Amino acid sequence: MGWFRTVRRALLGGTPIYDGTGSGRRTLAWQVANPGAVAALLTTQTELRAKSRDLVRRNTWAHAALESYVANAIGTGIKPQSLVTDAALRESIQALWSDWTDSADAAGLTDFYGLQALACRAMLEGGEALVRLRYRGPEDGLPVALQLQVLEPEHLPVTLNTQAENGNVIRAGIEFDGLGRRVAYHLYRSHPEDGVFAPMSGAGGLQTVRVKADEILHLFRPLRPGQIRGEPWLARALVKLQELDQYDDAELVRKKTAAMFAGFITRLGPEDNLMGEGAADQNGVALAGLEPGTLQILEPGEDVRFSQPADVGGSYSDFLRMQFRAVAAAMGVTYEQLTGDLTQVNYSSIRAGLLEFRRRVEALQHGVIVHQLCRPIWQAWMTQAVLESALVMPGFARGGPSRRRAYLACKWIPQGWQWVDPEKEFKALQLAIRSGLMSRSEAISSFGYDAQDVDREIAADNARADALGLVLDSDPRRVAKTGAAQPETPQDSTP
Repeated sequence: MGWFRTVRRALLGGTPIYDGTGSGRRTLAWQVANPGAVAALLTTQTELRAKSRDLVRRNTWAHAALESYVANAIGTGIKPQSLVTDAALRESIQALWSDWTDSADAAGLTDFYGLQALACRAMLEGGEALVRLRYRGPEDGLPVALQLQVLEPEHLPVTLNTQAENGNVIRAGIEFDGLGRRVAYHLYRSHPEDGVFAPMSGAGGLQTVRVKADEILHLFRPLRPGQIRGEPWLARALVKLQELDQYDDAELVRKKTAAMFAGFITRLGPEDNLMGEGAADQNGVALAGLEPGTLQILEPGEDVRFSQPADVGGSYSDFLRMQFRAVAAAMGVTYEQLTGDLTQVNYSSIRAGLLEFRRRVEALQHGVIVHQLCRPIWQAWMTQAVLESALVMPGFARGGPSRRRAYLACKWIPQGWQWVDPEKEFKALQLAIRSGLMSRSEAISSFGYDAQDVDREIAADNARADALGLVLDSDPRRVAKTGAAQPETPQDSTP
């Protein structure tokens, strides 16, 4: 009990246990609150989202950071690779999926991978995104009668907190049953702000419609246990970005003002005109021009003084660089991605920064985008394809969970990373494959390709080359024909 007496004596004596506690001079103005994960966003989410969208619209750096994140997280798309063991069925699945992706967008503006980028950008900018599964009829002529509609989070009212007639609880527009499971989303029929700025853009006003939860995909990054709504990714950089934008504008105006060369003439006889002086205006003010090579002779008592604005921007670039590093850290990107400034980087420094950034991106890809977006869409798409007999899968519906999981097994492959020095990376991959530390399939997947597709393409290329009598550098027959020495083959260390 000695530790208890020590803590009790410290508390009674007014000595804080931690530096951040107590009411001393350094923490006197530190007013804190500790809301829960739901309450923290209940009253602040709308304002945070509005400020985030405003900065992305008019702030170059905020827009650049979001574009960089989307380009790295999605790129040309996170693509599925079916893991079904039956080769013929697997090829049928991939072919039907490839055919469907072109018609996946309910708005007809892009394909499935473009919708991935759109949903990811909406999540980064607004904190979350909603994707609605829209099932179609046979008359629509789709490869699979399913399309996707991406909605902004404003469609889900954060202020809707009540109890439904069926006894379920509605929190921030989401309906939960007694076990805490999401059963429905209460969505505005149209964007709530469109009625203010564009009255003819949508119907329904502030009326909500109840949509079952299995038709809605809610994409957001959970940061706290119990969190049910998303937080904009610019939340921690909003104030600093706004202040930096104002500072940069002020510095630009100051430079512009300093560049305006002006002179002021004082004289004892105001009625005398100077050479080149124009007529006075209604206020009695006259201006004189200064031409190149002019030698102006002043009268006795006249004097000329030129403006000399103070130069206060000597540390402008250093100051911005430090501030942008803080902003980049808050937004989860590198300083170079935020600003495009590569003047102080070398191969080692930029590679270290990119490795850390890509770890964050991979966590977002696999923990959020694939889990919350790609997998549910794959499951809904395959289920609909089986119902339409577009895919024949015996036992899919009645074969039990294990049979269903075998059909749904899929590997999602993001776009591969492009390195600064690809020669070193390819040599490292070759060494790992030769040493048995990595498979060819894994190496090919790291570049965003399907190993089976690559093997088929290589076989087709080799067959075409043989038919045309071509002998390439990769063909062993080239040594026999040209007498060129074969490259040294690394020794295989596998037993």
